[in-house]
Parts: sequence; structure tokens; C-alpha cells
Amino acid sequence: MGLTLADKIQKKLDERGKTVYWLAKEAELGFGALYPLLSGKRTEPTFSTMEKIADALDVSLDEFRSKEEVK
Repeated sequence: MGLTLADKIQKKLDERGKTVYWLAKEAELGFGALYPLLSGKRTEPTFSTMEKIADALDVSLDEFRSKEEVK
């Protein structure tokens, strides 16, 4: 099993030496919007939220896509 969305976001933050607080400010999102994502309580954020996160982290939205195995 691959990384969860929360893991992917945290990994990008760690790579950049940034905090969740920084991400909230940079993405113009409330901490209340980010916390459920990072705690795994919310697994399907809106496109708009993910776009803001990707822009703040300067990565493509593709970085956060889940790749399902085809059987």
C-alpha cells in the first residue's frame, strides 16, 4: 500500500523544512481545514483545497494522486 494523502503532504513539508502552520498561511487555508486532512480523518478534500496546497508547496497536483493498482 502506498502513502496516504496525509503522508504525502507531510513528506513535502518535511522535504522543504516547513510546518503545517506555514502551509495554512501560504495556502490561505484555516488550520481547521488542514487538520482533518493531516490526521487522516478526511481523505477526499475538495479540488480547490488540494490546488491551494499544491500551489503553496510548488508541486503538481499529480504528486498527490493515488495510483490504484489495476488487477
